[in-house]
Amino acid sequence: MKKKFRALFRSYLTLVFSPVRQGIRNTFLKWLFPGMGIKRWVVLSAIGVILTIFGASRLGAARFFTEKLTLGKTTDTLIIALGIYLIFRGVKELFVFIIRLFLPQKDKGEGKGLVDIIYEKKYLTHGPKITAVGGGTGLSTLLHGLKEYTNNISAIVTVADDGGSSGRIRQQFGILPPGDIRNCLVALAEAEPMMRDLFQFRFEEGSELEGHSFGNLFITAMTRLTGDFEKAVKESSKILAIRGQVIPSTLNRVSLAANYKDGTHEEGEAQIPKKGVPIRNVFLKPSDVRATPEAVKAILEAEIIILGPGSLYTSIIPNLLIKEIKDALVASSALKVYVCNIMTQRGETDNYSAFDHLNAVITHSKARIVDYCIMNTAPIPADLLEKYKEEESFAIKNDSERIRRAGFKVIEDDMAELGDLVRHDSKKLAKMIIALAEQK
Repeated sequence: MKKKFRALFRSYLTLVFSPVRQGIRNTFLKWLFPGMGIKRWVVLSAIGVILTIFGASRLGAARFFTEKLTLGKTTDTLIIALGIYLIFRGVKELFVFIIRLFLPQKDKGEGKGLVDIIYEKKYLTHGPKITAVGGGTGLSTLLHGLKEYTNNISAIVTVADDGGSSGRIRQQFGILPPGDIRNCLVALAEAEPMMRDLFQFRFEEGSELEGHSFGNLFITAMTRLTGDFEKAVKESSKILAIRGQVIPSTLNRVSLAANYKDGTHEEGEAQIPKKGVPIRNVFLKPSDVRATPEAVKAILEAEIIILGPGSLYTSIIPNLLIKEIKDALVASSALKVYVCNIMTQRGETDNYSAFDHLNAVITHSKARIVDYCIMNTAPIPADLLEKYKEEESFAIKNDSERIRRAGFKVIEDDMAELGDLVRHDSKKLAKMIIALAEQK
């Protein structure tokens, strides 16, 4: 009988107090629930306040009693010091706890100090406004270094790619090529390394997905889901928690074509370098494509604009062929920098010197879009030169005096990262660009 009565009584209490408990769960008292990880720091701070007040009151009272021993005063001072330390520790940990709730997953790991969190969320937010224009691996290398100095990065990326996975997706689904966009998103990503590796994962041979990267397929699916390529890029940016923004140069479907010096013609970004004939000029089809408003805005608001590094005719110049982007570059008051490649590219820049690279940029746009030219001076090891020679690629001739005589400023320094391949050192390049921005 007693057991039944107890069971009924418990059921009654549950029925009566469940709304109250639910109300508590929807109020500030949620902070006091077990496992929240916040009560300990509140209690620690409260103990610190109590000790500080207690020690201060004893120390103050000692002024009225001349017989108070020096040892007692020392003890009171230590109590106050301990109280202040506990307050500081509790408030600091509480502050870090709350901040980490709003950080990307990567930042929630161990070893992230308060100063690092403040630096990333406060200092980088006030970094220089940098707009980088280009595409391919060259642009992603640059972005990887810049994101350590500022969150205010805008990457304007060409969408003329029609080769590889991007070309297949472009042809099959009728969307803009996602490959260069994906590389830039990953370069600016602050998400977990696993997420970055996932976006760069490429399916191997032996399947229908052979050659496709997961990131390309993800952006494609997001485009079909949202109905808009630009929205798909923005949603992908959120998933990767990127620093800055990646902007397609245009949302129009466009193809790149080239006129060669022998009078012939070729269409298709992937086909242009294969002919092996010197290029006279490149152009877009159709020629009247519109720039994305965000790209124009990023250029006009920038403090420093970077062109390159990257494939001259197929990554950098296609962006400059869009009239609104070219006009914005001319009108911008930002410092404009061209980063010259280190090695020539077969089928595009055979036998080109540094001046030839810069001159091609100017010829396809206007002289006023460049103020500085950055060039590498690091010698390339003989074994690497031999390796590149087999691919008909050579170190670019340094004719900086010719560039200076043409009215441009030149910065020469060791910019190379020498491994299995010759690439720009992203850290050195970013450091130099930030120094230029600070001078301006």
